[in-house]
Amino acid sequence: MKIFVGNMTRDVEKEILRSLFSDYGDVNAVNILIDRINGVWKAFAFIDMPNENEAWDAISALDNKEHFGNVLSVHQARFRNDDRRTASRHGGRRQTDLPELTG
Repeated sequence: MKIFVGNMTRDVEKEILRSLFSDYGDVNAVNILIDRINGVWKAFAFIDMPNENEAWDAISALDNKEHFGNVLSVHQARFRNDDRRTASRHGGRRQTDLPELTG
């Protein structure tokens, strides 16, 4: 299951998140997002946990919990599955929405 983690401090690194979620089960991947245009860290991440029950345990335990001084927002990741495009403010480029993840 893909899990969204928001409202993180900039001090959080992949291994810190992996350790935090590993307390509830196996973690396949941790992805902290960085803006491609300006390189600014975005204060949210996606965690991939293969076992859905463990993922729900992590969500229940960590949502609205303080971590490094911020209250985390943790929930199942929701991705758009439409073909809309969003105009970028940078040079008229267009970028597509995140693809729907399956599996």
